[in-house]
Amino acid sequence: MKPRQQRMLAVGLAVAGLAIAAALTLRAFQDNMMFYIEISEVAKGNVPDDRNFRVGGLVMENSVRRDPGELEMEFTLTDTESDLVVAYSGVLPDLFREGQGVIAHGRLGDDGRFMADTVLAKHDENYMPPEVADTLAKHAAAKAAEAAAESEGATQ
Repeated sequence: MKPRQQRMLAVGLAVAGLAIAAALTLRAFQDNMMFYIEISEVAKGNVPDDRNFRVGGLVMENSVRRDPGELEMEFTLTDTESDLVVAYSGVLPDLFREGQGVIAHGRLGDDGRFMADTVLAKHDENYMPPEVADTLAKHAAAKAAEAAAESEGATQ
């Protein structure tokens, strides 16, 4: 083989190696990407069937159900428009409590319950996960606009 052919072969193998490495990296990102989906969208059925995703909201008052001494539990998350029952087995974060914002990672079960692998709670009294805060603000604005339209219609 001539030196020029050897260089071309080396360049070709290097380009092929980079292409394979890029493809494997993109595949790993695709498999590990976790989407945040609003509870209202989950209630409408707009969820991925083949992968885990995240949901977030406020833990409803008096919704936490756990048998004494058991790790399995259920609680209900709300985004003030829709509710979602979450089933979780494990130790909850110390700051988990009713009325607080949480994010759960997992997938939707066949029975309509969200089967969480991980539950994340806020880390101080003033913090709320940005996704949850945005969702709650969007639903509060929609309710306020709805109420304003109804009161305007009632006065006419």
